[in-house]
Amino acid sequence: MLRYVAFHGNERSSLNSVSLIGNLATDVDVKELGDERRVANFVLAVGRAGREGADFVRVAAWNKQAELCERYLAKGLQIGVDGRLRSRTWEDGEGRRQTALEVVANHVDFLSATSRRPTPATTEAAMA
Repeated sequence: MLRYVAFHGNERSSLNSVSLIGNLATDVDVKELGDERRVANFVLAVGRAGREGADFVRVAAWNKQAELCERYLAKGLQIGVDGRLRSRTWEDGEGRRQTALEVVANHVDFLSATSRRPTPATTEAAMA
């Protein structure tokens, strides 16, 4: 993948862009948040180039993208994700501060050939 990014002035300090290709390490978990808002959460296993092992990255996809992920993705399938990093902080049940880093997906590409993969007609129907 070739990507060109142009910077103007001091914008370099504000770039937050992530592109990953990997396999789903979990099934998609969707939560309904009301007012037609939903979030799909899953973990993506991304191989390390030239080395054994993988990095496991939490991904969140929102609304229509969440619906499509729930409908067509399953553990083990290969996808591509473009998005941004987001950090979250919270207090656990024992009062300790916890922090997590995740990717908020702007776009998810379904790369595996599978019977669950959307056709153009089903994708258009879901987006309507």
